[in-house]
Amino acid sequence: MPTDVRCLVETDESSALVRLTGVLDLAGLDAVRGALLARLWQRPGALIVDLSGVRIADPAARGVLDQVHHVAADWPAAGLLVLDPAGRSNGAAPVHRSLDSAQAALRDAPLAAVLTADLPPVVGAAREARALVSDGCARWGVPELAEPASIAVTEMVNNVVAHAGTPMTVRLAPRDSTMHLAVRDHSDRRPAYAGLAPLTSTGGRGLLLIDTVARRWGSTPLLPGGKVVWCVLHPEDEAPLVG
Repeated sequence: MPTDVRCLVETDESSALVRLTGVLDLAGLDAVRGALLARLWQRPGALIVDLSGVRIADPAARGVLDQVHHVAADWPAAGLLVLDPAGRSNGAAPVHRSLDSAQAALRDAPLAAVLTADLPPVVGAAREARALVSDGCARWGVPELAEPASIAVTEMVNNVVAHAGTPMTVRLAPRDSTMHLAVRDHSDRRPAYAGLAPLTSTGGRGLLLIDTVARRWGSTPLLPGGKVVWCVLHPEDEAPLVG
């Protein structure tokens, strides 16, 4: 897909390969970042970003790969590898000098598992999302994460129903001993977390619950619109008692 007159992000729909061509400079970073994040969400699994056909006009521009790599580390079933014949390391994403090497790395660390559901913005969506979570935790042998993951996904989905009002996609995947959850909607409204809510509050506690059960959570805008709200749960993080 074109992202900028100077730099193009070209995807191969049949593979994990994404090619950057043209000139990558500071002016084109937002478009390139947006295109890579959109592709990461569209295709579960790791991407191979090929730099062999792009000229990097400013060394700082290469930092966009760092940024996307860090986002992918928190999303379910996502990752980023860099194919650079020059072997230049950006300090975060793994760098490979050849396509064979990058593809071998993907084979050595295959996508373990992922569950996805497309849901409408209706009250019953949270119930379906919890069923998906329960199924995943049972399949992947992490029953201790079923409760906190159910709490988190309920709040994520209910937030879409109450505030975004758009269709959504729920995705979850294990990674080592952790569980990664994400909900993608089509509203540009970002979730706002103001810290602890007073006990007398009648709303706004959803993000507090996510913050309580998850080790990390955040929101990432996507092109051409909408966002991904994600969280990472660890087995040693106990779910709070909720009434």
